Amino acid sequence: MIIRFLGTHNAESKDTKLASFVIDNVLAVDAGSLASELTLSEQEKIKAILLTHGHYDHIRGIPAFAFNNTDHTTKIYATSQTFKILSSHLVDGVIYPKFTKKIPFFLEKPSLKFIEIDPFETVNILGYKVLPLPVNHTIISVGFEITSKDGKKIFYTGDTGPGLSALWKHISPNLIILDLTFPNRLENRAINSKHLCPRLLKRELKELQRVMEYFPKVVITHLSPRDEEEIKKEVNEVSKELKIPIDIACEGDKISI
Repeated sequence: MIIRFLGTHNAESKDTKLASFVIDNVLAVDAGSLASELTLSEQEKIKAILLTHGHYDHIRGIPAFAFNNTDHTTKIYATSQTFKILSSHLVDGVIYPKFTKKIPFFLEKPSLKFIEIDPFETVNILGYKVLPLPVNHTIISVGFEITSKDGKKIFYTGDTGPGLSALWKHISPNLIILDLTFPNRLENRAINSKHLCPRLLKRELKELQRVMEYFPKVVITHLSPRDEEEIKKEVNEVSKELKIPIDIACEGDKISI
């Protein structure tokens, strides 16, 4: 399983892109920078898209991707609330066409197909087993444990605040991709917006150490660019204290498991 990070931040600039990564060139997870960071030929290889929730920085690339790929239908998997947000705010027939329907003189067939998923119900997507799990965020949101054909597993939290310990017993990943958005001095903001800071991350990882007999590789994503250096220093302190490696993903990084 090869993971390619397209966007690893919560704010967009020349150097920082919104949340999205691709697995084995065919399965996209979140879509903040799905169109802007892939060539047209790379976009054509994407066969399915998973969305954790409906916040703009995770769905922004969907209509642009659909506009670029009108010759085939791409399946999107998400909760019903995420599809309501997409249908009413982006793929709404006003800002962008309703790509889930045929459109005379434009779309001979829909370029998007919405498929609803429910927490704790495994679905087979392109040969991957995908288990959605509910996470603590300001709107309905899920993380995904994704298992490849050869049994390799990753767990991606999407946006989440404290409370991941309730999920550890349900997963057994080789790699965890974790949301960490704020530095410790903004812990209250992290709690109120239901994200993590390094101090909160430490609590989640300590519980993970207690529950699991092994410790998976940990990669951090969704950083606030203005606080990135501060966050990196604090994550390094957590890494040393827990005696585990914690990597921070950057745009363009690739991980193979």
